[in-house]
Amino acid sequence: MHNSHSLYSFIFFVLLMSFSQSLEAQDKSTHQTFKDTRVINSQSVETIQKGILDFRIGHRFGDINGGWQTLWGLENAADVIFEFDYGLTDNIMIGLMRTKGSGLLKQNVSGLFKYRVLRQGERSPFSAAFSGLMTISTMPKGTDPGRINFFPIFAHRVSYTVQAIFASKVSERFAFQISPQWTYRNIVPTASDRMFADTNGLPSVSGAFKFQLNKSFAFIFDMTIPFSEHRSEEDEDGERQFHYPLGIGIEWETGGGHVFQMNLTNSTGIMETDYIPYTQSDWLDGEYRFGFTIARKFKL
Repeated sequence: MHNSHSLYSFIFFVLLMSFSQSLEAQDKSTHQTFKDTRVINSQSVETIQKGILDFRIGHRFGDINGGWQTLWGLENAADVIFEFDYGLTDNIMIGLMRTKGSGLLKQNVSGLFKYRVLRQGERSPFSAAFSGLMTISTMPKGTDPGRINFFPIFAHRVSYTVQAIFASKVSERFAFQISPQWTYRNIVPTASDRMFADTNGLPSVSGAFKFQLNKSFAFIFDMTIPFSEHRSEEDEDGERQFHYPLGIGIEWETGGGHVFQMNLTNSTGIMETDYIPYTQSDWLDGEYRFGFTIARKFKL
């Protein structure tokens, strides 16, 4: 717990110092604060250009501490995503995706809307965007009324996340962003669902940064802090039930419309409606996993 708060304080300090530097006037509108529409777990401030279709496939594998028996997690798939995003304008994009799901609600279909309202430039020291995500679980209806997938009404299958994203490209090598967000689940876990009871609405904040190593490669980092009285609860063995989703990775822009990302994260879920409320893996216990994303853009 102490280590998590120390890390968060350090990240906040770096963001604050970087933001103060970014107050200097910019010559032109900033291009590519981040290379992709996602950092690792978090949405980035970027949108897709008008008329471009972005198809991506992403994987999250099993815990690395599984060792040789699971090939350090590579034989297990914690989550898988197939996603199509399309640029309606240079500043508005929509997306449709299917994920396996790793939380209590699985077999998820999600719709995304993102609108970039401000671009960093001479009149603004930062870029800003808003996004909304709606997720519907298509998993079969359960027979046990005490389980979360009993689904007495259709609305219980639905979850939402809305967020505001503020980002600044401090230099050609360094960029950061911060994103306050709100996740709402129409049905929440009970003790019979292996977790403590929780509240429907869950506020959180995400921070991310990118350090450009050279023209093609960048180091990326993101972390999400959910705020709830249940986030620090411990089970009967004295173990915390929830942990902050944290990811580190390398982003590789190969040219020709390809972006390839390799990452390590304790988050098992990929979508905000999954990893924000349901991350239970602890980095300090070796409960992190390898993941990757391949994205390819097409002009329609």
